[in-house]
Amino acid sequence: MAHHTRFSLLGKRALVTGSSQGIGLAIAHGLADAGAKVILNGRSPDKLAKAAESFKASGITVDTLCFDVTEAEAITQALKTTGKTIDILVNNTGIQKRSLLVDMPLADWKAVIDTNLTSAFVVTQAVVKGMMERKSGKIINICSLMSELARPTTGNYAASKGGLKMLTKAMCGEWAKDNIQINGLAPGYISTELTQVLKNDPKFDTWIKGRTPANRWGEVEDLVGACVFLCSPAADFVNGQILTVDGGLSAVI
Repeated sequence: MAHHTRFSLLGKRALVTGSSQGIGLAIAHGLADAGAKVILNGRSPDKLAKAAESFKASGITVDTLCFDVTEAEAITQALKTTGKTIDILVNNTGIQKRSLLVDMPLADWKAVIDTNLTSAFVVTQAVVKGMMERKSGKIINICSLMSELARPTTGNYAASKGGLKMLTKAMCGEWAKDNIQINGLAPGYISTELTQVLKNDPKFDTWIKGRTPANRWGEVEDLVGACVFLCSPAADFVNGQILTVDGGLSAVI
């Protein structure tokens, strides 16, 4: 397979967290198609095995690492077992636990903050030292339209993704000098397992389509090109930025 040099990921090894399904799996496929050697991550060995099978039709073999992104020791041990360099890290793992802030259990607040925000810090900390030594690396944090906007019942999610946006900029401030590019990819309303409950609501579905200039929900494949770009040599001078992929929703009122 030929790869345009500026967008080629040949020879690069990429770890995508939360990649046994949804956005993470689509991004992993995109990075593999661009030439990267991909490592899938998740907490379920069975789901990871099924995800790995999805690459075989393209003749691609991927590695898997089963660990919880909120457990620092488990992350360190898992990365040691690979003995392989990580050139590209995509912090994708995310959850939602919806409720109004006034009624939100503290456990739900902490679970979302730990999974969506703290995990990106912990996993990156485990990977970035090698990038610093090599003076090369790409880190993509999967932010959200809700890194900028919020709506009722998403207070914990918006706080986590807003924090992830600023963590992205802080990482840039510290590691850009080491030739590491750290950027955020911010999806709008994408059809995934997490949003299916919203898509199944006829009123909300109609509202989203009407609110979005593209007049549709995004698909996970809509995010792949943008992520490959940010991981590629074409984005070597792009740093600390958040690239929003939302069908134009945030551009209009």
